[in-house]
Amino acid sequence: MAISIHIVDYYNTTVQNQPGEGYHLLHHLAEEGVDLVAFTAVPVGDRTQFGLFPKEPTKMEDLARRAGLQLDGPHSAILVQGDDTLGMLAGILQKLWRANINVFASSGVSDGKGDFGCILYVGAGQQQAALEALQE
Repeated sequence: MAISIHIVDYYNTTVQNQPGEGYHLLHHLAEEGVDLVAFTAVPVGDRTQFGLFPKEPTKMEDLARRAGLQLDGPHSAILVQGDDTLGMLAGILQKLWRANINVFASSGVSDGKGDFGCILYVGAGQQQAALEALQE
């Protein structure tokens, strides 16, 4: 079972909840060479909050300063990627539960070809303990 587990930084930003706003944000990031390993988008009232997980956080911060983009962060999460097998996510969550680490939010996806990825949000200061629990 091949699996990779990393602590990743992410930033939140909000845009108007209307057609094209997500495109404009993601297009601008791509034009500036900001490579994302993941992103989330959720409605918050009349706005949409994006969680942006850049491969190179300093590049994201530099772009934000130049473009006047308001970022909240960096925050940390756990990125898990690997072979998709039945019960894989349950096994991951079981390891964290046994280590008494609360996952307060998560997102995941399978590519339909045998691989998966998920982001696990754990309490502040628990990222390292989560990493260690998952590597056992």
